[in-house]
Amino acid sequence: MIKLLSHLSYVAVTSPDVEASVKFYEEQVGLTVVDRVDGTVYLRCWGDYYAYSVVIVPGDEPSLETMAWRTSSAEALEEAAKRVEAAGIQGEWIDAHKIGRAYRFTGPFGHTMTLHWDVTRHRDTEGPNASIYPDRPSRRSKVAGAPRQLDHVTVATSDVDAFVKWYVDVLGFRFMARTVLDEAPISVFSVLTTNEKSHDLGVVLDGSTRAGRVNHYAFWVDTREELLIAADTLMENGIPIEYGPSIHGIGEQNFLYYREPSTLRIELNTGGYRNYVPDWDAQTWKPSQGSNNFYRNGAMPMSMTESFPPADGPSATEEGVPDEIREALLNPYAVEGRG
Repeated sequence: MIKLLSHLSYVAVTSPDVEASVKFYEEQVGLTVVDRVDGTVYLRCWGDYYAYSVVIVPGDEPSLETMAWRTSSAEALEEAAKRVEAAGIQGEWIDAHKIGRAYRFTGPFGHTMTLHWDVTRHRDTEGPNASIYPDRPSRRSKVAGAPRQLDHVTVATSDVDAFVKWYVDVLGFRFMARTVLDEAPISVFSVLTTNEKSHDLGVVLDGSTRAGRVNHYAFWVDTREELLIAADTLMENGIPIEYGPSIHGIGEQNFLYYREPSTLRIELNTGGYRNYVPDWDAQTWKPSQGSNNFYRNGAMPMSMTESFPPADGPSATEEGVPDEIREALLNPYAVEGRG
């Protein structure tokens, strides 16, 4: 099979208060507004090469409207659409803003994905945002710890293993690693990638009856020092840190989680390893091995199990499970010393 997808290109999220979210992204995250169309606002990370990185759409509740991937070629876009429809899902061809022809569909677990080849490239050639470096599309942001690029998105689903199988079989994602409970053979987290990163798509177990939820989306900063400066600055500005800074076991990225005004969760990350092995065998971790927290020296807050939009259950739970593993499913990382 030809390589279908190259990388995550943008995420579009809904917010009940678009302007509050936009103000936060500009002043606290360090993104730049590049366009406004019919109430929808388009923002860029300073180092992203395309027209936008994040789209804020008016909505009644916080949610993921779509996650977008650029294909590896125009031919790969056509092939990807054929494979989705051969798998029994009917998408549609749309004209996306500053992208053009794109294929949008809703996957078997309720998440909307947009595939495209054409893009509008961004470059500031004059004015205060122009960079002196040819490889940079814009000057580095003046906001402390501002992300260079969009990095990944993590969604929630009722069946982690089935989700992984579909996205591997149909769209050619590489399955990189998973977390299985110490108490029972239940997958609570998996990561997939389209390139050499440890992941650009994550998936957590969702015990709610609502499909298509998102847990978080993540930005990349160049160094661990920038991530720590971002944490310092957020605290000084009265923005609570939800979890971190620390290091994930899976992927070995430095991480930091916090919320934007809609309550959607943002992650900053950096570091980690690159994996170029074409026939990689996905590794299985246990929480006791530090899959989520490399150092195994703290408990993940219960709030991290929340996904969006709100639903009738946290992300890592399951109805009808034995009492002895129920607590582990609610939050596999709740006990200090497990990661």
